Amino acid sequence: MRTINPWINFNGNAEEAFTFYKSVFGGEFTKIVRFGDLASEEFQVPENEVNKLMHIALPIGKHNVLLASDVPSFMGPVNESENRSKIVVSAESKEEAEQLFNGLSVDGAVEGPIGEGPWGTYAGMFRDKYGIEWIVEFDPNYKG
Repeated sequence: MRTINPWINFNGNAEEAFTFYKSVFGGEFTKIVRFGDLASEEFQVPENEVNKLMHIALPIGKHNVLLASDVPSFMGPVNESENRSKIVVSAESKEEAEQLFNGLSVDGAVEGPIGEGPWGTYAGMFRDKYGIEWIVEFDPNYKG
């Protein structure tokens, strides 16, 4: 398998969230498509949704991309309190893990502070200020 790229749905604040993620991870957006960009006779977009994001992409690291969209109101709201999944970021160093953990968890809720874990990794877990759950880890024994 080459990569797994997480896709996050938002309730109209995808651009704000991704601007925040970009401030932590760095890089540049490779694609931004708004619902209004695709509007046509066949695909009518309400005025209040033309600036919402249908697609945004932020490359992270060498081979991964974080993707997102805003969910249009006709599809119903996204449950921002769901806890079925987490995004796991594997850092290349303890220092990078700390930088990512501290940056992404700003104004969020730390569920497990970053530190040495019983399974041999340096890791922490939190829900960011947009309701997205993350685990940031560094595995000193990884030989990838």
